[in-house]
Amino acid sequence: MTHTGPHALPRTSPAAAPRPSEDPEWRTAAEEAVAVLAAAGVRRCYTVPGESFLELADALERHADIQLVSTRHEGGAAFMAEAEAKLTGVPAVAAATRGPGAGNLAVGVHTARQDSTPMVVFLGQVTTDHLGREAFQEVDLAAFYTPITKWTTTVTRADRLAETTAQALRTATTGRPGPVAVVVPGDLFGRRVPPPAALPGAAPPAPPLGEDERDRLAAWLVGAERPVIVAGGGARSARDELVAVAERFNTGVYTSWRRQDVFPNHHPLYLGHLGLGCPAPVLAALESADAVLVVGSRLSEITSQSYRLPAAGPGAAATVAQIDIDPHQIGAATGVWLGAVADARRALAALVEVPAVPPDRDYTAAHDAWVRASTPPPEAAAHAGAGLHPWAVVEAMRAALPEDTVVTNDAGNFAAFLHRGWWYRHPRTQLAPTSGAMGYAVPAAVAAKLAAPHRTVVAVAGDGGVLMTGQELETAARLGLAVTVVVFQNGLYGTIAMHQARELGRTAAVDIGGPLDLASYARGLGAAGRTATTPGELADALAEAVAAEGPTLIDVRTDPDIISPEASLSGLLGGA
Repeated sequence: MTHTGPHALPRTSPAAAPRPSEDPEWRTAAEEAVAVLAAAGVRRCYTVPGESFLELADALERHADIQLVSTRHEGGAAFMAEAEAKLTGVPAVAAATRGPGAGNLAVGVHTARQDSTPMVVFLGQVTTDHLGREAFQEVDLAAFYTPITKWTTTVTRADRLAETTAQALRTATTGRPGPVAVVVPGDLFGRRVPPPAALPGAAPPAPPLGEDERDRLAAWLVGAERPVIVAGGGARSARDELVAVAERFNTGVYTSWRRQDVFPNHHPLYLGHLGLGCPAPVLAALESADAVLVVGSRLSEITSQSYRLPAAGPGAAATVAQIDIDPHQIGAATGVWLGAVADARRALAALVEVPAVPPDRDYTAAHDAWVRASTPPPEAAAHAGAGLHPWAVVEAMRAALPEDTVVTNDAGNFAAFLHRGWWYRHPRTQLAPTSGAMGYAVPAAVAAKLAAPHRTVVAVAGDGGVLMTGQELETAARLGLAVTVVVFQNGLYGTIAMHQARELGRTAAVDIGGPLDLASYARGLGAAGRTATTPGELADALAEAVAAEGPTLIDVRTDPDIISPEASLSGLLGGA
């Protein structure tokens, strides 16, 4: 049909360049971004699909090298991406739609920020022509996410999405790792764009330790009388080098909050975990140290025992040196005698090469203090209260599970027993949020099993946390993932009950009912469910779960009065 007159369609000159939507050789902006992700080694994206990123989900689904995982809640998706990146060191992706989706995703993104975990987040926004009108579910996502990410940006041109994706990956993995959020108006993903002319390059190699710094640190460690090392998540990829430095300089090692797997806990130079409620005998070696080398730890509030240790400065007994990839962390928590901006692995490898003859220091007493703290007291075995003693649950896990099990743990007072009683003998076996986020364990276990299908993966949670994200058992069942979820069910928000009892002498809003039939809950989601009220039932349930081909939840009824390794709830209330 020929169009004539004032309403005729405009003709395209043969010399005119085709518009993106008219060139069949050009890919969509979403397809170009996904190609960048795949080339960087990203293997999974976790999401609840939304209308603001239809073409992105489609491009991810169709790419041969990336698995698109549909979850039951955006919070679960974010925790999964964070856990996979923490386990593998390679960023994973989480995607959410505007407003409600982005809000739900935020807890896991904050976890990645506090845990220094690289991940890339795509947030679908309202369409370009509706921006700023308080359109359906519109939120200023850049303002929302900036405080909880390493970098947040809004893409305004479809042909810049691939470039921005490459920059997001670079930023997430350079220096101190962290999450990056890319906000994209929903109408940009499907636009066809030319191939990107150039993309930001990969991150440069992490800096090494300078020769002068190396020699000064070596002489300092040799000359000290009571040196110790505090190792954090930045040393996760430097485990062998950390062990070699500890042995070369005969120096005891502490691990920072929820980073217990960076050093073998059974090693005679291991001095303990700087976590919540750290026993005084375990802290003694750190309090009396005259030299403290901090490697890859930002000395968070919990690791530093409320910013008290290691003490440095006038009147302090110790000098502190710090090695960290991020210059902003050097000396941020305490004064340092020497601060070196360097990659932990390269720095420790350099230190090992220095010939050193340290004095014959004896850390036996300090190591034994940790062993005693991690050993169940006699009364735990003879416990006759209303439910299993939490120590008994950890003991059963130690008896039934392989030593290299990947343990994901939630927030809650039950975790104090896990942190004490489970010894991390192998690298990359602990996935735990330093942010203290509830609901982490089950989604993290799903991601861990996807990323490492040959590993035994066990999630440990309380009844409060498991009912926040336990619906991700359906995700595990749908994907055929053999994960085990051990639930300490005591009918309480135990951590808050403990604080209330200690500070106020009474409790409020911490009774969450029960006992609930969590085994039936699991079966309703397609997983196996078992209930354990005795040590024998728990042992049998764990043996079955480890051998199962799909997910299993074990509902362990624990005594609500045993509120921490040192205290009972009734004792705290009575004392108050």
